[in-house]
Amino acid sequence: MVTTSHTIDVPGGRLVYEDEGSGPPILLVHSALVNRRSWDDVTPLLLEAGYRVIRHDMRGFGESTAEDVEFSPRDDIRAVLDAAGAGRAAVVGNSMGGMHALDAVVETPDRFAALVWVCGGISGFEVPNTPEEDAIEAEMEAANAAGDADAEAWVDVRLWVDGIGQPPTRVPASLRQAVFETDRLLVRADRVFGRRIPLDPPANDRLATVRTPTLVVLGALDAPSAHASAARLASAVPGARQVTVPDVAHLVGMEAPDRLAELIVEFLAPLPRWS
Repeated sequence: MVTTSHTIDVPGGRLVYEDEGSGPPILLVHSALVNRRSWDDVTPLLLEAGYRVIRHDMRGFGESTAEDVEFSPRDDIRAVLDAAGAGRAAVVGNSMGGMHALDAVVETPDRFAALVWVCGGISGFEVPNTPEEDAIEAEMEAANAAGDADAEAWVDVRLWVDGIGQPPTRVPASLRQAVFETDRLLVRADRVFGRRIPLDPPANDRLATVRTPTLVVLGALDAPSAHASAARLASAVPGARQVTVPDVAHLVGMEAPDRLAELIVEFLAPLPRWS
């Protein structure tokens, strides 16, 4: 896919984004394992459905740069919308991108026509690890302490791509390798992402106030913490709907792009048009 990228100078960094198509805008926010390329297979399907698709590399990811300064991820999301001339957008966020998208909706609901939260987090919501999660976390910490970025990235692949307890053959080797190649650059000790200013009060304390139409998407093979977060969000946000995608783990848009795009389009279709 050949697209034209745009840059935005923000305090302490530079953001790179793409803006394609016409129609109601959808902003796609990627996970902490990858970058905007993770939406490559979802984007054409949304364009075919008549939506405008905006996606960016978060600060410190992909082609976007960061300095070691404090910043608000919500401000960065709004900066992308402002640069693209999108007054309102539906926002789709995966993993950490889902947490930032939810935070932005809570902080400035007038900017968002809808939220699709995909295997994300909820600021201020913590659940205890299972023994399996503790074991994987210990492996990750050991690899990090040893400065072994490759080992740390493969642990991430096992946890988030394969799914806990799943064989490495469950997904195509090309998908595992693609996430590994991206993540190994992100877990390096010298990588700079800036220092994120958390939402205060956090989203978990304000879910009952959310009036933005919300779809909660969960991969059935995702980690227990994601299941707990999905249940919390779906039960606490008025009118929220949850869909669990079978046989899929954390990166739903990379593993099952057709299914995720279908869910997004079905969810957005009945809503009043926005721009």
